[in-house]
Amino acid sequence: MPEDRSSESAAAPEALTPSVDIKQVPPLRKVRQQIRDRAALLADDLEKSLPLERGKIEAHARQLIIELGQPKEYVGWAMVVLSTAFWRNQVAKIPYHRRLFLLPHCLRDADICPARYTELGLLCEDCGTCRLADLRREAIDLGYRVLIAEGSPIVMQLILNDDVDAILGVACLDVLEKSLEKILMAGVPCMAVPLHASSCRNTSTDEDWVREMILTPYQPADVRTQTYVHLLRCSTGMFRPEELVRLLSTVRHQPPVGIDLNKIDAIESTEAIALDFLTAGGKRARSFVTLAVHDAMTGGHATGSYGGRHVSNIPDSIKRVALSMEIFHKASLVHDDIEDDDTFRYGRQTLHRKHGLSVAINTGDFLIGLGYQLVADQRSELGADIVADIQSELANAHTKLCRGQGAELIWRDVANKALAPLDALKIYALKTAPAFEVALYAGIRMACSADSYREPIARFAKHLGVAFQILNDLGDWQFDDANKRSRCTDVLRRRPTVLLALALEDSHDKDRVILESILTNSTDETDIVEATRGVYERSSAFEKATELIAKQHLFALEVAESVRPKSLGRLFQYLANSILKR
Repeated sequence: MPEDRSSESAAAPEALTPSVDIKQVPPLRKVRQQIRDRAALLADDLEKSLPLERGKIEAHARQLIIELGQPKEYVGWAMVVLSTAFWRNQVAKIPYHRRLFLLPHCLRDADICPARYTELGLLCEDCGTCRLADLRREAIDLGYRVLIAEGSPIVMQLILNDDVDAILGVACLDVLEKSLEKILMAGVPCMAVPLHASSCRNTSTDEDWVREMILTPYQPADVRTQTYVHLLRCSTGMFRPEELVRLLSTVRHQPPVGIDLNKIDAIESTEAIALDFLTAGGKRARSFVTLAVHDAMTGGHATGSYGGRHVSNIPDSIKRVALSMEIFHKASLVHDDIEDDDTFRYGRQTLHRKHGLSVAINTGDFLIGLGYQLVADQRSELGADIVADIQSELANAHTKLCRGQGAELIWRDVANKALAPLDALKIYALKTAPAFEVALYAGIRMACSADSYREPIARFAKHLGVAFQILNDLGDWQFDDANKRSRCTDVLRRRPTVLLALALEDSHDKDRVILESILTNSTDETDIVEATRGVYERSSAFEKATELIAKQHLFALEVAESVRPKSLGRLFQYLANSILKR
């Protein structure tokens, strides 16, 4: 694979590897004011029709800092104030009651604060002993929804549930980057005032600027900046129980709350378990991809000023095909959990752990059939040729996925544990890319002929899918409390990962013997994890995997640069940046 590619999008992968030397807050108020004033002037001249990408924000901020003669360590702070100035007019167009105000718990006096934590963050008791109460009360009086939380998943959920349209926050630079970047990429207006330090305890901020931000006046007007929020909400909304049942016209019951097989009619049990699983959780990325691609190929109206109105008029036939893309993915998860004997999915017991192996296999098969039926039933609306083409691609994706998963399963059982990085990448391309590829194809095919798009969407899906799977490999070394997922299951299940392949390729003989012993012998789990971590660190497997992600990300962006119409290229760029940002 050639590695000396370049394009105008080459700077974008920096979003995956943010600089660590640019996150100092200027200690002097007059310096902060100087940077803030210059950022406001610069923002006035920036084009507002598209969200400002991270790479461009950083480039503008670096130039601003150079012009002011300030240290490069202040670039991160300049990025925040520049982004805030960019979005100020868009925030003003959103009513107060549709804005969310995020406050950090570290503004309180931790030694005397009586508040307790809930799943929504810190539950302030308005005791009057700290600055949090005053800022919170001012925002609530204006109509804001207020949360005292940092980086909470509830923020994105509030956006997708159509509860809020803008985010205003106070946090340290690290938290602002981690919690708001994906939201900004989606085109959600955001403003922020950074904390003076990242001490996470009894810190401070420029409170007059916070109050100024809260008081950003409501000025009704058409929103001009492109946003994917309406399509994201549509994708999420299709999995709400009442809407799911409406779109799945062949099902007969609402998804139950919890499943007790002793209380369900045997004939209805499979459907009930399947619907419960469909509504359980997940990002619904594949259904969004199909909706967004179709929109991009038909004018991009859902991302414009009247996007909400346009999304409400999307035909059910388009929604049902998009829904099928996610249903196929969910079916693959049921079977994947069985094959890997995983314990949790979406923070709950996996189906085979809860209902038994046979019931879980049958439920996965039911979901596959449901997905094919859902597409087939759109013949009268979309046309037989379009439906046949989509079903052919679905079947192709299905067999590719099984080949990839089969290769992984068989590798676990064979005596020869040789694994080159290219072999692992081939498995990833078969396991993960097809679901993205068919979701892209379906959106295009429902809008026009897709023949000329087959090659670029195959390349894009391959780069996206491979990088996505490597991200999962790296994420496996972190505990996922929200999903109750344990760390290092890839190592404990002896899966053929890129990390393992990189370590086998570049380890010294002694470390290679350690890995081969782990792959072939039963050992205490703690010993396995620690021994493997040591080998991976000594062989630089983690760093090399991160470099592979950046390369695949760049290649995906090159495809995005080449496709037309431009609305499709922008969508590809958004998908690459948002899916591969973690």
